[in-house]
Amino acid sequence: MDQITLGDVTVTRIKEYYGSVELSPAEFFPESPAGAWAEHRGWLAPDFWDPQTQECVSAIQTWLLRSEGRTILVDTGVGNHKDRPYAPVWSRLDTEFLDNLAAAGVQPDDVDLVINTHLHVDHVGWNTRLDGRTWVPTFPNAAYLMPRRDFDFWNPANEHRPVLGRGNQNVFEDSVAPIHEAGLAQLWDGTCRIDANLRLDLAPGHTPGSSVLTLESGTDRALFVGDLVHTPLQLVEPDTNSCFCENPAESRATRHRLLGRAADDNALVFPAHLGGRGAAEVVRDGSKFAIKNWAGFARIS
Repeated sequence: MDQITLGDVTVTRIKEYYGSVELSPAEFFPESPAGAWAEHRGWLAPDFWDPQTQECVSAIQTWLLRSEGRTILVDTGVGNHKDRPYAPVWSRLDTEFLDNLAAAGVQPDDVDLVINTHLHVDHVGWNTRLDGRTWVPTFPNAAYLMPRRDFDFWNPANEHRPVLGRGNQNVFEDSVAPIHEAGLAQLWDGTCRIDANLRLDLAPGHTPGSSVLTLESGTDRALFVGDLVHTPLQLVEPDTNSCFCENPAESRATRHRLLGRAADDNALVFPAHLGGRGAAEVVRDGSKFAIKNWAGFARIS
């Protein structure tokens, strides 16, 4: 089992997908400094970048937390059988995600809480599963925490025009609305205290409702930052946004603030999509940051 313990909380990595996202660094991170990928090739390749194909490599994964007797999932990946006409790499997948969750000792009925750090296509997919022709909650006994600002932003009825364009098409209808209609969605704003170990706070920029989950237990600290960081290059070049950030200036400011907090508190940073060791400790390096240590997870493959 790919698991570490932080204070009274266990954190387990549940894999859905690992591999190319069919975007080059220039496409995925157009603001990355010239030469930065080559400069850091020694640790970016092969876990996060394939220099031969010039494609970024990402993990789609869920962080399984056990805290105060509850079973908690942080983000739910892409999901199976979902029609994603404008995100073909994620369309109609058939992965072993639920089997991987079962291997960690968790059945869908065991889950008490689902946290969607934001409502992009690759963070809400396993919220639901297909039952015949109907999308139903995958985790029927769970409450689903969703940022209210993202719920409103991605609701097609509100007719927003996101940077992602049609990349999120069908996502609200098949992975968000069924949860709300089932009465399982808990929409929150500002700050949401989960238990003595865990707290959710808004961290906007990537999306209006992007959030960060803070873990504080004993002497251990961790930040689950969703898509605030897609690649570890952003840890050492924090001004670098992905091409999917709705508010680039706000995203940069939020990233600097939270990485600064992680450095000052010696907190592990858990991005949603890091392969390799999955998480990292950072230290300040002038106006930037440097990677101090990687987490103790086995390298994903």
